[in-house]
Amino acid sequence: MKNQDFIKQLPGNTSTCNYFSITELARAGMGSIDRLPYSIRILVENLLRKFDGRIVTEKDLRAITGWKKRYTAPVEIPFHPARVLMQDFTGVPAVVDLAVMRDAVKQLGGDPARVNPRVPVELVADHSVQIDFSGTSKSLNDNVAKEYERNSERYTLLKWAQKSFNNFRVVPPNSGICHQVNLEHLGRVTITEKIGNQTFAYPDTLVGLDSHTPMINGIGVLGWGVGGIEAEAVMLGQPYYMSIPEVIGVRLTGKLPVGVTATDLVLTLTELLRKAKVVEKFVEYFGPGMQHLSVPDRATIANMTPEYGATLGFFPIDDKTIDYLRITGRDHQAAVTEVYAKTNGFFFTGQETCEYTSIIDFDLSSVEPCLAGPARPQDRVPLSAMRSTFVKILGCNFEHSNRPVAEPTFTKESNSKSDRIKGTNHFTAVVNGTQVSIGDGSVVIAAITSCTNTSNPHVLIGAGLMAKAAVKRGLKVPAYVKTSFAPGSRVVSRYLEDCGLLPYFEALGFHIAAFGCTTCIGNSGPLNPEIEKAIKDHDLNVAAVLSGNRNFEARIHQMIKSNFLASPMLVLAFALAGRVDIDLACSPLARDPNGLPVYLKDLWPDQEEIASLAGQHVTKDAFGQAYSQIFDGDSFWQGLHVTESSTYPWDEKSTYIKKPPYFDQFTTTPAPPTDIEAARAFLLLGDSVTTDHISPAGAISRDYPAGQYLIGLGVDPDHFNSYGSRRGNHEVMMRGTFGNIRIKNRMVEPKEGAYTIKYPEQKEMYNYNAAIQYLAEGIPLIVLAGKEYGTGSSRDWAAKGTNLLGVRAVIAESFERIHRNNLVGMGALPLVFKDGQNAGVLGLDGTETFSILGLSAISPGKELTVQVLKADGSSLTFSVVARLDTEIDVQYFRHGGILPYVLRQMMQE
Repeated sequence: MKNQDFIKQLPGNTSTCNYFSITELARAGMGSIDRLPYSIRILVENLLRKFDGRIVTEKDLRAITGWKKRYTAPVEIPFHPARVLMQDFTGVPAVVDLAVMRDAVKQLGGDPARVNPRVPVELVADHSVQIDFSGTSKSLNDNVAKEYERNSERYTLLKWAQKSFNNFRVVPPNSGICHQVNLEHLGRVTITEKIGNQTFAYPDTLVGLDSHTPMINGIGVLGWGVGGIEAEAVMLGQPYYMSIPEVIGVRLTGKLPVGVTATDLVLTLTELLRKAKVVEKFVEYFGPGMQHLSVPDRATIANMTPEYGATLGFFPIDDKTIDYLRITGRDHQAAVTEVYAKTNGFFFTGQETCEYTSIIDFDLSSVEPCLAGPARPQDRVPLSAMRSTFVKILGCNFEHSNRPVAEPTFTKESNSKSDRIKGTNHFTAVVNGTQVSIGDGSVVIAAITSCTNTSNPHVLIGAGLMAKAAVKRGLKVPAYVKTSFAPGSRVVSRYLEDCGLLPYFEALGFHIAAFGCTTCIGNSGPLNPEIEKAIKDHDLNVAAVLSGNRNFEARIHQMIKSNFLASPMLVLAFALAGRVDIDLACSPLARDPNGLPVYLKDLWPDQEEIASLAGQHVTKDAFGQAYSQIFDGDSFWQGLHVTESSTYPWDEKSTYIKKPPYFDQFTTTPAPPTDIEAARAFLLLGDSVTTDHISPAGAISRDYPAGQYLIGLGVDPDHFNSYGSRRGNHEVMMRGTFGNIRIKNRMVEPKEGAYTIKYPEQKEMYNYNAAIQYLAEGIPLIVLAGKEYGTGSSRDWAAKGTNLLGVRAVIAESFERIHRNNLVGMGALPLVFKDGQNAGVLGLDGTETFSILGLSAISPGKELTVQVLKADGSSLTFSVVARLDTEIDVQYFRHGGILPYVLRQMMQE
C-alpha cells in the first residue's frame, strides 16, 4: 500500500490544503475507525502520514487501526510527534546533552551541525524564578532581577541554543508557565505544513519535558510528558516508540454544583482515577457533562493527568475548542481545525459510540469543595473534614464533631499531645516588628500559583471578588503567612487589572511576584527567619496551602510538613484564617475589626458576577496584547549577549554548566550486555518513592555533598540556588541524587535523608560518598523499592544520577511510566518482582550481595534470575521480570541508553 492513496483535499478551503484521510482506511480493509477512541484516531493518522514501509510498516498501521481494548503483551508502534515542548529545568540539561553530542560528532570526524532539531522545539523558561520577595509592588521586578543574577549562565546557554540550533525557539523568563503558554498560544490543534509541493493539514501532537504536558489535552492536542533523553531523540528525528495503550473512558454527566470549582473536580477525579489504576493508560473524557465544562475547566483536569497516573487526560475537539481558539487569537487555527476535525473524524458531537477498555461513570454534581494533602495529590480532604484530618496528621485520636470548632487560644506555650489536640500549643515570634503566634496547623505559605489554576479565569476572578469582599470587611492576612501570586501568563494580570480586582489581591498581600511556576515546584523562597526558628525549635507541623498540582514531602519548603492543594479561593480563605485546623464549613475564618465573625459563605463570590466579568474582560485583545511579543523578552533577556557557534564554548570555571561525561568512552560499536555480579544494595526503599526523592529540585543543603562541593568551589551558600537550576552541572546533580532530606532508606531507619550503609565496612555515609567508593572498588549497585517507584515529575536527572552513581538495576514492585522510560533511556535496568513478592517478603535487608543473571540474552519482558548471598552465608534465588517492554527498549539498553544509540545511528547515515 501507499499512503498517497489516502490523500484527500480539505473542503471549503480558499487555498488547496490536503490531508491523509483515516476514514478511507476502513474502505481499504483496515477496520472501523468509528469505533476507535479519539486519541487512538490521532495515532492512526500519525502512522498513516508517516507510513514509509521502513520505519512505519503496514504491520504497524494495521496494529493501530485494529486497536484492542486490552493487550496481554505490549505491541509497539513508532509515533512521530510534531513538536517538542521544554521548560528550562529540563531544557537546560537537554541542550547540554545536544551540545556534548555535537562535540562527540566532531571528535569522530563528523559535522557537528548534524546534531540539530528536526522538529520544532519550543522552550519556555518558567522554572527558575523564586519567591525571594513578596507582598509589595516591587516583588515582581526584584524576583526577576534575582533570577537573572542566579541564572545568567543558564540563560546564556539557552540563548546560544536559540542562535545556534535550527527549529529552536525560546520564550524568555518572566513570560509565563510553559503549559499555560502552550494552551493559550503555542498549541496549534491543527497544523498546516508544506510537504514537497503540497500543503497538508494534520493534528498537532507533541511530547514535553515536563510531566504536566497533558494540559494541552484540554483542547484536543495529543501530548504527554517524557524523559529528557526520549525528547532529545525525537528532536533529532527519531520516532517515539510506544506500546499501544489501553484507553479508559470517563463518561461525564451532570454539572458542577454552585460553589464548586474545577479544582475541586480535578482533586476528586485524581483520587478516583488513582484508585482505578490508570497508570500508563490513556484516559479519554466524553459524555453530556462535557458541555458543562469550559476549556479552562478541561485543561485543569488534563493538567493533573500525571497525578492520577495516566499518560493522557484527553478531551476531543468540539465547539468549545473552536471558540477557545478564537478568543485566544488563533482564528486561522480555529477555521482550519473546525473543517479538518469534522472532515477527518476528530470532531466530538456526543453521538459517537467509541469503544473503550473500560468506562468509568462520573457525575459532576457529586463533587464537593475539597483540598488534597498533606503529601500526595490523590489524598483528597473534604473542606468540612480539614480540622479532623489535621488532628489525625498530628497522630492524635480525635472524634470530629459537627459543632463549631473553638478558635485556638494563644495565651500559653506547650508542646503536649493534649494541647496539640486543642490547638493551644502556639509560640510567639516577631515578624517585621509584629508579634505573632504560630503553632501546629498555622499556614505559613499561601500561594496562588501554577498553570493548573491560573489558566482558569473563573477561579481567579472568583478569588479576586473574594479578596474584594474580605477587604471591605476589614480583614487582613496574618503577618506570619507568606503570600504570593504567580500567574501562568501575562493575560491574567491584564484581565484582573481591567476587572479592577488586582488592588484587592494586593491589599491582602497577594501582589504578583512572578510569572512562573514558583511555589508549586518548590521555589517558595525563604520563610521569615523568626518563623523558621519557631518551627525548628518547637518541631511544629505548619502548613502551606497552594493552588498547585503537587505537594510531595519537602517539595514546597523543606521545613513545612503539611502541604495542601486547593482552589485559589480556598487558598485565600485559609490565608485569612491563618490555619488549616479549622472547619470552614461552620466556623468563622476570621473576625472583622468590630469582633464580628466572618464566614466563608460571607465572602464567596456569585457565579453570575464571575461569568459577567469574564465575558467583559477575558477577550481576544487581552490575549493578543499578552502574546504579541512573547519571544522578544524583557530588558534582562535582551541584555544577554551570545555568539552563534557550531559547538558550545564550555567554561571550566562555571558551576552551572559543565560538559557531562556521557561520551567520554564512546565507541561506535556497543559492548554486549553482561550479567550483574556481586552487586550491593545501595538503598532499600518503600512505596511511592517520587522523582523528588530521587532527584530533588529545591534547596541545596550546605551540609550535603552538593553543598560541600559548591562551598569547595568558593560558592557562598546564599548563592547555591536550587538543584533544579544546576541541572546543567552533573557534578552537583550526582551529589544530589537520592539527596532529598525526607527520603527514607530502610537500611538506616528511622533516620531520614541522603544516607546509606557502605558494606562490608557497615559504615553510615552520605549516598553520594558511598556510591563513589563502590565505583572505585568496581562494585555494581542495585536499588530495591516498593510500588509506584519514580512517581511524580518527568525528571531525567532521577535516571541520569542513578546511572552516574553506578546503579545498574532497580528492582521494584511497580514503576511509574516516565521514570521507567528514563531508566531505560540511560541504560539502567528496571526490574519488577513477581506478584506477591517484595524485599520484605523475601527477607532482604540490604546486607546481601546480588547477582542478576540472563542479561546476555535479554529480550522484552524477559524473566531473569537473581541470586542472593546473605551476610550469614545463606542464599536464596528469586525471579524478576525485565521492564524492557519492547524491542527498541532492548536496543537502547544494549547501547547503554538512547543518546549513544542515536549517535551511532547518526554516524552510520
